[in-house]
Amino acid sequence: MADPKKLRADANALVTELLQRLAAEDVQQLEIRRGGLRAKVSKNGVPAAAAAPSAPAPAGVTVTGPDHQTKGELPTVNAPLTGVFYRSPTPQAPPFVQIGAVVNKGDVIALIEAMKLFNEIRSTAGGKVKRIFAENGQLVRAHQPLLELEPIG
Repeated sequence: MADPKKLRADANALVTELLQRLAAEDVQQLEIRRGGLRAKVSKNGVPAAAAAPSAPAPAGVTVTGPDHQTKGELPTVNAPLTGVFYRSPTPQAPPFVQIGAVVNKGDVIALIEAMKLFNEIRSTAGGKVKRIFAENGQLVRAHQPLLELEPIG
């Protein structure tokens, strides 16, 4: 049986490679098969990460198309880089923010792991957390919304 940590690392590397290629090329969809893994990403917003039946997809590896903010929606805090999203500094620690919490501009709201480095993600605005879009351990893309904030006052 394959090592789950290695399988997760391989899947994350595969998805990251696909996202980089998708951003650099003028195509709508890409698919790569490597060993027992198969990953597919799409710009059209349809969930697209999957693994071959012989190798189940690691938890949290999902890819969706870009989320576009339209006029009239609440402000969002977006991911500054592509990587794995974490809501807390350690698995045992409480999350940096919860729904309903008030955050100020510059507060740490999450971590994103990219290239084996953990990057503190700071809020770009202040307000009350209305929604959290990313799941703990999920791969997020640069500019993908992480939180939705309701302005205060």
